[in-house]
Amino acid sequence: MNTRIHLEMIEEAAKFIRKQTAFKPQTGIILGSGLSKATPEFSNRREISYQDIPGFPKTHVAGHLGRLIFGEYQGRTVAVMQGRLHYYEGHDLSEVTFPLRVLKSLGINSLIITAAVGALHAKIKPGDVIVIKDHINLMGQNPLRSLVSPEFGAMFPDLSCAYDPQMSKSALAICRKLKIRAQTGVYVAVSGPSYETPTEIRAFRKLGGDVVGMSVVPEVIAAAQMEIKTSALTWVSNMGSGLKGALLSHEEVLSLGEKVSSSISKVLGELIATH
Repeated sequence: MNTRIHLEMIEEAAKFIRKQTAFKPQTGIILGSGLSKATPEFSNRREISYQDIPGFPKTHVAGHLGRLIFGEYQGRTVAVMQGRLHYYEGHDLSEVTFPLRVLKSLGINSLIITAAVGALHAKIKPGDVIVIKDHINLMGQNPLRSLVSPEFGAMFPDLSCAYDPQMSKSALAICRKLKIRAQTGVYVAVSGPSYETPTEIRAFRKLGGDVVGMSVVPEVIAAAQMEIKTSALTWVSNMGSGLKGALLSHEEVLSLGEKVSSSISKVLGELIATH
């Protein structure tokens, strides 16, 4: 995309949303696969379809409904992306992160990202929550490529604390208080959409990864550039290829997501209230 046009598109989308709702969101949430029902119970809820917002790319993946939800929760104003965009759908990473840039224009200063992930270790089980502490980007692309205008933020943002330590600590403590199996881990990002081979899973584990997925990292990098405090709360949908009990189908991901949505919703609610 041309940088000048892209900046205009961000403002055009934000202007359209401001006409639909008076909310000025403080916290943003991105809901991952299977978690379309994980939104906490908001007051003054307002929904806007992606397809109605100028410049918003369309999502084509089952389980990603493509709606922005605005509401209030325990004194915080929140914007939820009910469905995310993926590189494997054919979107450029600047398009994948476009909605997040719009939310920043609307006012968010903190972000909670959720996603389904595959386990790289036998000790991590489906249904577990992994609070991401760092990542390895193997997608072969970076969402900041060509976005060199200072309006986007620093061209070379520091990623040493891309996952806000305090938010991550709070997320882990909330999970443990709610008796949800949870631990921290390193996220390996791949482009997808095919699942990984057993050899790739072994290689990712040797690199220091704990879970693997096809999202999260583009949004985290863009959030770091925009100086948005970010936490990534992932749930394990399957064992990686070659590990005992591996279930490698998107249908299985969505099915298990339905079961964990209630727990994730409770965690999100408490994390919103404290950050």
